[in-house]
Amino acid sequence: MGNCFGHSPTREYSVSNSTRASAAGKSGHDSRSGFLVNSSGVGEIPEGANESQGEILEMPNLKVFTFADLRSATKNFKQDNLLGEGGFGRVFKGWVDEKTLAPSKMGSGMVVAIKKLNPESMQGFDEWQSEVNFLGRLSHPNLVRLLGYCWEDKELLLVYEFMQKGSLENHLFRRSPNIEPLSWDRRLQIAIGAAKGLAFLHTSDKQVIYRDFKASNILLDWNYNAKIADFGLAKLGPSGEESHVTTRVMGTSGYAAPEYVATGHLYVKSDVYGFGVVLLELLTGHRALDLKRPGGQQSLVEWTRPFLSQRGKLKLIIDARMEGQYSFKAALQTAQLVLRCLASEPRNRPSMKEVVDVLLRIELIKDKPKKSSVSSSRRPAPRQDMRHQGPNP
Repeated sequence: MGNCFGHSPTREYSVSNSTRASAAGKSGHDSRSGFLVNSSGVGEIPEGANESQGEILEMPNLKVFTFADLRSATKNFKQDNLLGEGGFGRVFKGWVDEKTLAPSKMGSGMVVAIKKLNPESMQGFDEWQSEVNFLGRLSHPNLVRLLGYCWEDKELLLVYEFMQKGSLENHLFRRSPNIEPLSWDRRLQIAIGAAKGLAFLHTSDKQVIYRDFKASNILLDWNYNAKIADFGLAKLGPSGEESHVTTRVMGTSGYAAPEYVATGHLYVKSDVYGFGVVLLELLTGHRALDLKRPGGQQSLVEWTRPFLSQRGKLKLIIDARMEGQYSFKAALQTAQLVLRCLASEPRNRPSMKEVVDVLLRIELIKDKPKKSSVSSSRRPAPRQDMRHQGPNP
């Protein structure tokens, strides 16, 4: 991706093997890397934020690891330390010294997540470079912190803070006895955190379009604080009078905005659509796209859209695992927000700053449904009649 922020002169930033020990901030040219980061033109802090909430650094502040470092930190990428696998490659748990980030003994020091490129992956240097360019300079409580990287020969690795609770996807869709269903309050907390992360990206001086917002890219710490991860597909927003950027269509089916899929036109508010899909997943407990569902139900957006706009049918699509935990008023306002985010025209979608404001207001609604004969019976006959229209519990 090259230069990631602004139009000011750039400093070339070498990450070659020969200069890796002093790569951070070093001037010079490496014909292999072409790795450019902006040395000025720092983005502004979003309105209402302060330095403790988010900032954009002038230069990446990252440790350059050797491959030997990371092999040691993961115990030679031991299978027992495998955390997961994605399009880029495998992610391993590793241990480093908390102050120096040097590799430490297993079980001592600080736990980190180390992502290692799969040589056969369709992704590669461009995504790795984008991750370093963006996350190396973006600092916000709701963005996963990138600690450093490694580039040796064909080995491309990234080192992140470790997120103890894993991904939102695991908590929503993996029916494991070891994972408790997320409560209404937890889901709202996660939605607010992720929304704040996107709002920070969108309101920086040079807007950043995340482009791949989905449940698997939202990670959770011990306290279920949400942080956005994986900036491999991130793009700079439009400049000047332009309303969008035109780019190759990439991302994940079910989350991508319709205008982007149809034309390759990427708007800042294309991210808002993706957020709307995730918010719908949080509300229903169902995946955005599931080919195992019957015809007409495979796309969650198309399947549930009629229910979101009808007060009398909304309860039929809300995740039954949250029964008795939420105010119907709060659920109704959440459904209305989902519909706004999923508007077919980008200009009709709210900004992420507005989304944050709405979610914070919804969070204040604390009245829970009263137990009654109607709520306890759940009208079994009508629900059974609609089992092919609304999501099942």
